Parts: sequence; structure tokens; C-alpha cells
Amino acid sequence: MSDQAASHTDKDARIAELEAALAARDTLIETLRLQLSQLRRMSFGQSSEKLSRQIEQLELTLEELEGEAELVEACKDVPSRTMRDAPVRSLPPHLPRIERRIEPEAGSCACPDCGGTLRPLGQDSDEMLDVAPVQWRVIRTVRPKYSCRSCEKIIQARAPVKAIARGKASFATLAHVVVNKFDHHLPLYRQAEMMAAQGIDIDRSTLAGWTGQAAALLDPIVARIREEGLKAGKLHTDDTPVPMLVPGKGKTAQARLWTYVVDDRTSGATGPALVWYRFTPDRSGVHPQGELKTFTGLLQADGYAGYDKLYQGNRISEVACWAHFRRKIFENHQTSPTPLTTDLIERIADLYRIEEEIRGEPPDIRRQHRQQRSRPQVEELRSAIDDALRRLSPKSAMAKALAYGRKRWAALTRYLDEGTAEIDNNIAERAMRSVAIGRKNWLFAGSRVGGERAAAIYSVIETAKLNGIEPQPYIADIIEKVASGWPASRWDELMPWNWTAEPVPVSPISVNRAA
Repeated sequence: MSDQAASHTDKDARIAELEAALAARDTLIETLRLQLSQLRRMSFGQSSEKLSRQIEQLELTLEELEGEAELVEACKDVPSRTMRDAPVRSLPPHLPRIERRIEPEAGSCACPDCGGTLRPLGQDSDEMLDVAPVQWRVIRTVRPKYSCRSCEKIIQARAPVKAIARGKASFATLAHVVVNKFDHHLPLYRQAEMMAAQGIDIDRSTLAGWTGQAAALLDPIVARIREEGLKAGKLHTDDTPVPMLVPGKGKTAQARLWTYVVDDRTSGATGPALVWYRFTPDRSGVHPQGELKTFTGLLQADGYAGYDKLYQGNRISEVACWAHFRRKIFENHQTSPTPLTTDLIERIADLYRIEEEIRGEPPDIRRQHRQQRSRPQVEELRSAIDDALRRLSPKSAMAKALAYGRKRWAALTRYLDEGTAEIDNNIAERAMRSVAIGRKNWLFAGSRVGGERAAAIYSVIETAKLNGIEPQPYIADIIEKVASGWPASRWDELMPWNWTAEPVPVSPISVNRAA
């Protein structure tokens, strides 16, 4: 065999090897995407630490592989890229467009070869997503004075309301600071550093004052959210620990942040979705008992004993969470899997599959399906649990997990008879995710007042997000209207489920750029 033939053979083998490697990589990417999608769809309550780490690791691995794939595609020759159809991804139409027109180097009048006159033939266009850094600006308000030549009366426009008396922050700035802290999880000291990098020297204590002012202006909205929530027929509630700094001791105490959520979209409701938060210095049951003293309906919660007094009488009915029950079984399955744990987990998974099929249906349809399909499975599951409890040692971890569920069996199965109820309390747990993420950054509440302020701002931000509204423009508009004396009789117009972004008429702003 000649050297040239051997070279071609080696090249073909190398090409085949690379193609096989690329195919294996693409298969791995698709497999990781599928696994990640399955993990994200798991609807069994709050993820365990192990599951969270698994999701994060998969995301990082997938990010690296996709980045490598994109780099390989970018390095390929143009003809090879055209061999397979690339997806056409148009950029969002609402984004502003800046057109950059590139004419031929020789100009658009004469042909560079013969000198003939050029005529338009068409054009090629391409769009790229661009970003401009946050641009701070100064709005200078000018109010001319005029005097009457006859009576000498001085005429001048009234000064517009300010976000902070004698302050230098606009309403939009206040909204920017609070949304960055509580939605984007940027502590105030980091925001101060970012502003300093752009030549704006604002002390962290000043930013804290701005946050307090924004929270004070949002008080009417928070009160109205809570008022509307207590009228609902079903609530989801949960709580999470929040370290609170003890004044003068330099230590932290274990405070709590409670959430109360109204969200019936999964049962076909068209009413507003809302959530409000409450900060308390401890986890005493008197806090939810006081908060819900006027509420009547279904309460979906975990098995915390502090709720028990609420269930005394017929005013509030408990709906327990299958995700909590399933989690206790899964913990035993992780440490020592057995045919029993596998069977119970699969049975509960079947109940969740039924819920997926009826998601978004009206309450009567949901109840009908649950009675026909879920109830027989629940009865079989109860028999399997009772049989296992007769065989297991009462002191075993698995027996304790099953006893937890049997003790709450009436509350666990109440969702079968209530079409508006959910199989679990994931709605409340999702409302706590932003708090859990933010808590890692702001570490602790500086005081009880700070915790209550955080609860108020979380209430507005998360309710806005539940209603598909961007929190920052919403808060900027609302606090300006409240500060300007918006009548209390029209609070409903400002609620997130009624609010629509409207251009606010302002005086023309002349741009004066420093030299």
C-alpha cells in the first residue's frame, strides 16, 4: 500500500473516530437533559440536599458539554454547518433595535471593478443579542418662577413628590434596590460596591434607609394582599428558619418566616394568585393561630403541632401533604432499600401521575377522577401500610415513618373529596425558594423590624411574579402613586392582579452630558 493510500485510510479512520465521539457526546447531552428534566419535574415536595446537589452537578456538566459542542460548531467550516438545518431562533420582538448598516468599502455608488453605477439588489440582515450596563443618570427638575406684572403674584409649579424627603433617590431607584436585594439576592453592601464601581458613592446605611422607605410605601398593598388572602377558601402555608441578630450580643436567634399562599390555578380557578409572608421571632404556634383567626376553609400544611388548635372545630379543615409522607419513606429507602419501600414509593408515584392528568381541570372533574381512580389505590396503599406495621418493629425507622402517615390518614386523604385541594403542599414550598436562596446571601435579619420589612417586600415581589408581572416596574409605579396620595378607595387598582403598565406622563427631560 502506498504512503498516500495509507494516509487516506488513517484520515478516514480518524474521521470515523471523531464522528463516533461527537455522536456519543450528543447522546450524553440528550441523556443529561432528560435526567435533569425528570429531576425538575419531581413533585414530591422540597428537594433533599442530595437531590439538590445532583441537579446542580447535572446542570454544571450539561453546561460544560453544551459549551464544548457550541465551540466545536463555531470552529467548523461554513459548508459543513450547512449540511444540517440549524434552528432559527428569533430574538424577542419587544426589545429595542439598533441598526448598524455596513456599506461596501468602495462605497455604494460605483462598481470597484468597472466603475459602473450600482443599483440596490437586496440585503442580508442578522440580529445579535446585545447588553448595555446599568446606566445611572441624574434627573434635574427645573420649576421656573413667573411674576405677574399687574399684581406681582409669583406663579410656580408645585414641586413633585419625592421618594424620600430631602433625599436623592427616585422611586425607580428605590424599586431597583429592593428588587436587587430580595429578588436577585444581592445584599446592600454588594450593591454599594457595584455602584461605587460606576463612580457613585452611596453608603450601605443609605441604601438600607431607601429599602425601609420602599417597604413603608408598600404597606397598603401588603395589607390588601393579606385581606384578600384570608377571604379564600383554601390556603397553603409553610415556614422556614431565619437567623435574627440579637441586639448587643453579636449572636443570632432562630426566627421564622411564614408564608401563606392562595393559588388555585391548578383547579381551573381564574381568581388572583397571591402570597404574603409574616416574620416572627420564634416558631410558637400562637403565630399561625393569630394570623388565621378569621380564616375559614382548607389549610394545606405540614404536620407541625402549632397548627393543631386551628383544626379544632369545623372552621378550618386540615389537608396533609403527601410529599412529606413520601419523603419519610424515601429517607428509609435511601439508607436501606427494600421491596416494601420500593412498592410504597411506586404506589405514591401512581397517585401523582393521576394528579398530572387532571391538572387545570375544574374542581368537580378533579374530584370525580380522584374518586374513581385515586381512591381505590389509596385504599390498597393503606392496606399495604397496615400490613407492614403489623410485621415491623414499632421502634424501627420505617415503622415510625409509616405511623406518621397513618396518624394523619384522614388529612392525607381529604384531597380525594375536595376538588380544589392539592395532593401536597408544594405551592407553599415553592413560595419559600426565593427566601432560601436569598438567605444564603443576606445571612440573617438585622432586627425584628428588618425581618418584618423583608416579609412585606417578599409579599409584593412574589405576588407580582405569581401574576406574571415584573416586580421592578410594578414597585416603582406603585410606590410613586402611594406617595402621591392615591385614594384608599382605589387600592384594588394597584393590586398586582389588576395592575397594568402604563406610561406615566412626565415633563420632558433634557439630556445634558458632561464633557
